[in-house]
Amino acid sequence: MAGAELIGTEEMKEVMEVLETGVLMRYGFDKERKGVFKVREFEEAFAKYCSARHALGVTSGSSALKIALTALDVGPGDEVIVPAFTFLATYEAVLEVGAIPVMADIDETLNLDPADIDRKRTPYTKAVIPVHMCGAPAWIDRIVAAAKKNNLLVLEDNAQGCGGSFRGKKLGTFGDMGIFSFDYYKTLTTGEGGMILTDSKALYERSDWYHDHGHDHNPKVSRALEGRTILGFNYRMNELQGALGLAQLRKLDYIVAEQRKNKAAVKEALALVKGVKFRELADPAGDTATFLAFNLPDAGMTKKFQKALGAAGVDTVCYKENLWHYVPNWEHFLAKSTANSKKYPFTDPTYVGKADYSARHIPRAEDILGRTLVMGIAVRMPAERMDAIRRAIEKAGKTL
Repeated sequence: MAGAELIGTEEMKEVMEVLETGVLMRYGFDKERKGVFKVREFEEAFAKYCSARHALGVTSGSSALKIALTALDVGPGDEVIVPAFTFLATYEAVLEVGAIPVMADIDETLNLDPADIDRKRTPYTKAVIPVHMCGAPAWIDRIVAAAKKNNLLVLEDNAQGCGGSFRGKKLGTFGDMGIFSFDYYKTLTTGEGGMILTDSKALYERSDWYHDHGHDHNPKVSRALEGRTILGFNYRMNELQGALGLAQLRKLDYIVAEQRKNKAAVKEALALVKGVKFRELADPAGDTATFLAFNLPDAGMTKKFQKALGAAGVDTVCYKENLWHYVPNWEHFLAKSTANSKKYPFTDPTYVGKADYSARHIPRAEDILGRTLVMGIAVRMPAERMDAIRRAIEKAGKTL
């Protein structure tokens, strides 16, 4: 549960400072709020933490993806390369801006295979969205290099890897833009909420304007009289979320450190099981350790081991069977059942590509995910719980 495990007096203090002003909206009411601007403060602190020039707090990681794609001018007629293993929102955001997602394969990191960018790009490809799944980095340097070679934009989906890095540089800062999710299950939580990072002033401004009905947020005039150059919508983060984010951000390094310690202990126990191998880590030092992924030689052994672990009280996920994180399992997506009765944008006449979501195009994902189990790693893992996990692993190992 990561950050949600540590909600306490620090978060309450920040939230109470907002409630005492009575101003929950991030913009306006400057006199009434008495100098309390929690979202602004959170954005500044988060940008500094990640060594990024600009940060924008928004309503969710999903909306962050849509806003960033809009700022990047991705739209009808465009294709966006997205890994087959990701949360559904990554694909939904592409459809939301009128573009078509193109499914790409993964590698042993469980993230986008950089080599598949060349194979999946077409004349209509405009961007690629690498996803740092389950808290560990993709080969982001190779992905960015492949994208640049093909003149593609890069939007990093770091919804699950807040606090992670690759060779000392924070995830979410390698591409043209990066996004984060702060929902209740994330490493840093504001209940709901998200963040966009970029070093580009132009991309930041387009994101800023779009997320608040086109307002240009000119500090010299009142909110009602601000200028507008584009239309937008409402994806504003509120002050309560900003308050929670500030308190959680101060705990982020501690959260990651504790998860790494606990993950190492569980990994040590699993390493004693014959046939177990671990997910490849592009940079072990940059792993947030929110999850531990390991695999067995074949799907049959994996299911047997998973069943034995579950019987002993240890839950794991086989993502090949998961309904939310693996494209071949999304029946509504495969049926092109968008919220629009005309099945837009799949039926958009400006799109002349031929996106194909058949599992035959992702052979490595089909193999690797069917043999892989993923275990969530808690921040607080008492000795009794760790002992119970060790016993469960030892018992399950005897069934193989």
